Amino acid sequence: MKKTKEMKFSSIFADHIANFIVLKQNLGYRFEKQPEILKLFDNYLCEINYQGFLTQDLALAFATSNPDSARNECVKKYQTIRLFSDYLSVYFPETEHLNPDAIRKIKGRATAYIFQDEEITLIMKGARNIKNPLRSITLYTIIGLAASTGMRISEIVNLNRRDVNLEAGVILIRCTKFQKDRLVAVHPTTLEVLRDYITMRDIRFPSPISRAFFVHMFGKRFQSQTLSGEFTKLARSVGVRQGVGFGPRFHDLRHTFAVKRLVSWYRDGKEVQAMLPLLATFMGHVNYSNTAYYLTATAELLGIAAEKYDEFLKKEGQR
Repeated sequence: MKKTKEMKFSSIFADHIANFIVLKQNLGYRFEKQPEILKLFDNYLCEINYQGFLTQDLALAFATSNPDSARNECVKKYQTIRLFSDYLSVYFPETEHLNPDAIRKIKGRATAYIFQDEEITLIMKGARNIKNPLRSITLYTIIGLAASTGMRISEIVNLNRRDVNLEAGVILIRCTKFQKDRLVAVHPTTLEVLRDYITMRDIRFPSPISRAFFVHMFGKRFQSQTLSGEFTKLARSVGVRQGVGFGPRFHDLRHTFAVKRLVSWYRDGKEVQAMLPLLATFMGHVNYSNTAYYLTATAELLGIAAEKYDEFLKKEGQR
């Protein structure tokens, strides 16, 4: 879990936000993404130079301030601010009671997008073309790591220096979504890029100010939503995502990894059903139903299925 002390707050509610996060964490709540949302809220308040009380209109304006955010992301933001408002009302009775149903969650999971190899290549070339060398290699490395390992965005931003073994080519992912640690082996080409990134990062920040493996331009740990936004901008800049509305997300790199692994096993003649437990373990799932969500029926998979069915019919006809 990211430590609150790595975050600094500057808005009118700065001290109360920091104390609220510490309180929740000390009480044992799984308060993982909420600190990031509260940091974004703090940034938002500073940007608009807000000096008043926390109101319903303010919470809604913040929750919907990013046009790229999916509906359910807006709900998460709003509900986090609603919890904070309850805490804040203890100190400021003037704080409005926020309606819990002001933004309703859309049921069901978002439709997966499976990147073509050419699209991932295009996005990574776009990262390479970024003028700032550190920003360029950072995004290039992160996207390559996600595409080649299927790691969650939260797992990537929460990586610490000690978690990445650049000699053995193994990454230790601590306290994942299901509160378990796991090891992820890195392909040699990805490992080479990770080493290049470390060299560049250490030249830029010879005296680290963060334990994070991946850092942004100011040497601090990324927030998941910030990194997601960077990916969206990059995907749009190279034409993989449209200029407005929703489209391929960073998380879809994880979907793509799972599907491509399945296709590779089919092509190699592997017994896929027997291999699924390995995929589930590698991706950090506790049961197969979670893994199955990522196995979208792409045209390539359907084509393989048709081939397998034809082979089956031919064998049956020979009997």
